[in-house]
Amino acid sequence: MSTKKDLELEGELSVMTPKEYNVFLLNDDYTSMDFVIDVLMNIFHKNYQEAEAVMLQVHKEDRGLCGTFSYEIAETKVMQVSKLSREKGFPLKAMMEEA
Repeated sequence: MSTKKDLELEGELSVMTPKEYNVFLLNDDYTSMDFVIDVLMNIFHKNYQEAEAVMLQVHKEDRGLCGTFSYEIAETKVMQVSKLSREKGFPLKAMMEEA
């Protein structure tokens, strides 16, 4: 019969950290800068200065990093951006890629 100590020594558990995903907003010619800032503040919980910096990155570099999240959270953020953009009549898109 095995004791608790024997069971602990039989094998080591390896804990894998989940993959992380970067979420980016993509530049377009129609979405207003104010709407992008609103998205960054409301969906990504940025303060005004952070949101403005990401908005300018989107404008200058064609995409801006909004944050790094687990797969499920990144996917949800991308869907929230798409839904809100459609509701407000903007073509703003978000994408996620493995970090």
